[in-house]
Amino acid sequence: MSIPTDLKYSKDHEWVRVEGDVATVGITAYAQGELGDIVFVEVDTVGETMDKEEVFGSVEAVKTVSDLYMPISGEILEFNESLNDGPETVNSDPYGEGWMIKIRINDISDLEALMDAEGYAVHIG
Repeated sequence: MSIPTDLKYSKDHEWVRVEGDVATVGITAYAQGELGDIVFVEVDTVGETMDKEEVFGSVEAVKTVSDLYMPISGEILEFNESLNDGPETVNSDPYGEGWMIKIRINDISDLEALMDAEGYAVHIG
């Protein structure tokens, strides 16, 4: 399973890519694999400032619905609108075109609590 080394990871299986003071967030290959075929992604929190571990949306798969958790605190700047028409992109390209939100980072120290690729690999066993 692919675990890119240039990302940070949450215990809730979100990944974070930092570019300046903006973080792009999605779910990991492990998470999408556990969920199965994703049929809908809902994020109605754009423009809101949220704390880490708050629910920012949900992802619906054929068999289940799962909450999406903020890996860091910040303002949600953008939702990946292409997921409205192609939610399956989360399955086919979870670390690329399947990204979910962009966050303006409130506290850069939040990133220190996230795992690196090696730590995440241990976390998922």
